[in-house]
Amino acid sequence: MRKFLTHLMATGLLTVGVSAISAPPAPADMGHDHGDGHSAPADMTTEDMTTEADHGHHDHGMVEIPAGQAVPEVVIDVFADSVAGWNVEVAIANWSFAPEQVNINNLTTEGHAHLYLNGEKLTRLYSEWYYIPELPPGEHVLTVGLNTNTHAALMHDGMPIEASIQIIVPEAE
Repeated sequence: MRKFLTHLMATGLLTVGVSAISAPPAPADMGHDHGDGHSAPADMTTEDMTTEADHGHHDHGMVEIPAGQAVPEVVIDVFADSVAGWNVEVAIANWSFAPEQVNINNLTTEGHAHLYLNGEKLTRLYSEWYYIPELPPGEHVLTVGLNTNTHAALMHDGMPIEASIQIIVPEAE
């Protein structure tokens, strides 16, 4: 855990010297429709909606990590690609990607992740690496949240299990 926290603190603010002209289009979500994301289940509290509104986790619910189970950890890092774009690395512990189990088994030890750019979902992640072709100049926040195979957001002590990193893309010179 200490290694993850040290790495997260060291990479929490990443300033890079490459810029792009426009934002990338949102990749397809493997044919899974999330709807408009504006309605909440009848039993959801105002606190749940506030916690989940940023990333739309309420579309598929939330699952708390059971007592006694090792809590999954996630760290995100971003590297400017040597040609163009950005390489996103997601390091995980106490959890594993299981693309072959999507929509089948609802386990708290495996699943997929969701990748968000400035609060908007880009895609699902089924592995540790993802490529973003370009980002416009300015400040951006990438967030990765862990989900079960049935798309529920993984939670610990009422908080989503996720990591974020800020990227500052300078204006073109």
